Amino acid sequence: MAFAFGSLTLHSNTFYLTITTPTPISLNLFRTNNVMFCGRNSLSSSHQRCSIPTIVCSSSNKPSPSSQISSTAKIRSEVLSPFRSVRMFFYIAFIASAGLGGLIATTQLIGALANSSRASEIPDTLKNLGIDLGAVSLFAFLYFQENKSKNAQVARLSREENLSNLKLRVDEKRIIPVSSFRGIARLVICAGPASYVTESFKLSEPLTESLLDRGVLVVPFVTDGNSPTLEFEESEELKQLGARRKRLWQLAPVFISEWSEWINQQKKMAGVSSESPVYLSLRLDGRVRGSGVGYPPWNALVAQLPPVKGMWTGLLDGFDGRV
Repeated sequence: MAFAFGSLTLHSNTFYLTITTPTPISLNLFRTNNVMFCGRNSLSSSHQRCSIPTIVCSSSNKPSPSSQISSTAKIRSEVLSPFRSVRMFFYIAFIASAGLGGLIATTQLIGALANSSRASEIPDTLKNLGIDLGAVSLFAFLYFQENKSKNAQVARLSREENLSNLKLRVDEKRIIPVSSFRGIARLVICAGPASYVTESFKLSEPLTESLLDRGVLVVPFVTDGNSPTLEFEESEELKQLGARRKRLWQLAPVFISEWSEWINQQKKMAGVSSESPVYLSLRLDGRVRGSGVGYPPWNALVAQLPPVKGMWTGLLDGFDGRV
């Protein structure tokens, strides 16, 4: 006959369930989402003695890290807009001051209305009350607009931070995050069916040298599960061009589900259909430079981006958002 003893402990946002059984069992440790299961079973070498196994289950309702705004995004927001907090502080101070003035004007108006001998004060009191109410409305509007802009900027920076944590395969031995390309390359992400990636590959062929001179590297992300046709020249005459083409298209996404989730979030926020092929181009500092539906504008990239080497190195980096 088998029996078990269990206990349930509730602590803050996490509960723990402990089950004890007198019979030896073998358990493995595994984790799924925010739930962890673990077990213990030990045997001595000289005696087949079993310790009573214990199963501990824990679960937490805390949000996953991907849904939280990272501290890095908040710091970058403060760096990009250093005086926003000061403005918001003064807006609150002006709202409080005008609100206090409006309260005083309201009490004066009530007193003037109740006393006919003070009827001459009513026009001035109404004027002061109107000014105070107008000031409260104005600074409240400015505060909420500033706060809305702040939240939008932090959300955008957080999405870019999540993008920087996604992994790319450079070759058979190296897998690195997108953030490793900051200051080195301008990534262009092509996300769509295999036919879309193949056509983007063909359209970029005449501009291979110019794109590489500007530090552009392409990340093809196929959404329909098929393999795109990327043909590289292997003949002796065009071998060098084929090598350059391979370098331009050498990157491959790793952990496809994470890439798919991030791209689908961007489409949803932009109001784009999940089936539409899209492209995203990144600056040298990793921020999103541009995006759109359809094929990447290779000609525009060549025309607008400065070379990463030569006499223009560093001079036009500001136009690309490099800080």
